[in-house]
Amino acid sequence: QVQLVESGGGLVQAGGSLRLSCAASGRTFSGYTMGWFRQAPGKEREFIAAISWIGSRTYYADSVKGRFTISRDNAKNTLYLQMNSLKPKDTAVYYCAATPMLVSGSGLRQLREADFASWGQGTQVTVSS
Repeated sequence: QVQLVESGGGLVQAGGSLRLSCAASGRTFSGYTMGWFRQAPGKEREFIAAISWIGSRTYYADSVKGRFTISRDNAKNTLYLQMNSLKPKDTAVYYCAATPMLVSGSGLRQLREADFASWGQGTQVTVSS
């Protein structure tokens, strides 16, 4: 399995931006479909974005569409999540995850938490009003 480590979280004011990174090691990064999840206090983990193994196709949950951008650099074994126009309701622990399922197109939105075999430890994002 691939090992994942997130970074880039922190405290930001509403309307601000953050970029999360997820460094992968251990296996061939380009062989994994990648995703971002988040979990707010007292809530279930939410699937917010995914990207195909080549990086040509993406999926976004409605809650982040138009504000967040997922991308990957397979040469650097790194996944990114650019978060703009942040809102207090975006406050959560953000996790990157990897699945060996090679998914693209409409299949990305059908991915479920159980499909992802590898997870990072999470990074806290706090958005103040």
